[in-house]
Amino acid sequence: MAQDLTRYRVHVRQSDLDDLHRRLAATRWPDPFDDPAWDLGIPVAEVQDLAHHWRLKFDWRAQEDRLNGFPQFTTTIDGANVHFLHLRSPEPTALPLLLTHGWPGSIVEFLDLIGPLADPRAYGGDPATAFHVVVPSVPGFGFSGPTRDRGWGPARTARAWAELMTRLGYDRFGTHGGDWGALISRELGVQFPERVVGAHVTMLPSAVARTEEDLDGLDDRELGQRSLDKARAFQRTGIGYAMIQSTKPQTLAFGLTDSPAGQLAWIAEKFRSFSNADHDLIDRDDLLANVSIYWFTGTAASSSRIYAYQDVQWGAQPSISAVPTAVAVFPDDIGLPIRQLAERTDRIVRWTEFPRGGHFPALEEPDAVIGDLRAFFSGL
Repeated sequence: MAQDLTRYRVHVRQSDLDDLHRRLAATRWPDPFDDPAWDLGIPVAEVQDLAHHWRLKFDWRAQEDRLNGFPQFTTTIDGANVHFLHLRSPEPTALPLLLTHGWPGSIVEFLDLIGPLADPRAYGGDPATAFHVVVPSVPGFGFSGPTRDRGWGPARTARAWAELMTRLGYDRFGTHGGDWGALISRELGVQFPERVVGAHVTMLPSAVARTEEDLDGLDDRELGQRSLDKARAFQRTGIGYAMIQSTKPQTLAFGLTDSPAGQLAWIAEKFRSFSNADHDLIDRDDLLANVSIYWFTGTAASSSRIYAYQDVQWGAQPSISAVPTAVAVFPDDIGLPIRQLAERTDRIVRWTEFPRGGHFPALEEPDAVIGDLRAFFSGL
């Protein structure tokens, strides 16, 4: 069905770049309240430093070249435009692999993974671990552009992904993702178990202790208490963004769509707080490339709306998944998963705990993610 696919190249008009730089230069900054621990949000000085780099040092054209180094396409699925990268492996036995980002991420998260996954031979790896790599922009995000109707949550996106893989000629495939990408990857296995070889995720909400009842019957009660304490701390100090985006995303979007400094602050704060690490663990240009995609595509509102259409409410038990599932655990992520809880809802066949990394491991620890993907799918 190649006729349903349209070639795509990223190109932002110079007038839009000039407008961005003008708006950054004219930013009206809030008062520089002393909050070195980021307890109340991202400090003014931090955003000013990032905005200065974005305006005067960041090379968007170089990022365009990087993105355009991969074959890109668009197609229409279920009434929505879908943009995706698609790199076929030179290895004939390669497994198709679908990589899905979340919020506030984008396809930028996976750019350093695509080459090694598709052509391990060229990177000193085993060609038997090769993948045909598909990296879509979730409907409402990035180059897929805004969605025009309601309901684009994980379940509907999973159905769109199944159709996308059909159009690409892939009957069976693997999935990977974090954040919303993890929920979408898992949902594919729930809805299409006969097509999903395995699901590899870096986040599994059902495996996080949220109530005292979740601790009942756990072999490691201390681990369960740590998971519960971390979940409660996140609910207390970190969940506000999701409550806003799940209830009044349109109101929020006026500020984010009109002010690049506002869009930058909203995303940069999450990159830091979701990973509990200094921002230099994630390359500054990767962060700004990610923010730039949200800005240039005007998807602040539509990307936020995914929170309004989540198919399972926070803390509720999801449907049972019978597909082989791997969980890669990074210690500074927003939740501390427990394997014993995960096994209540998912068929866990691999559980890997890494020494460092947070919510964006493909940017923070790409080699660890690549290695775990290869090991998991090679073992199936």
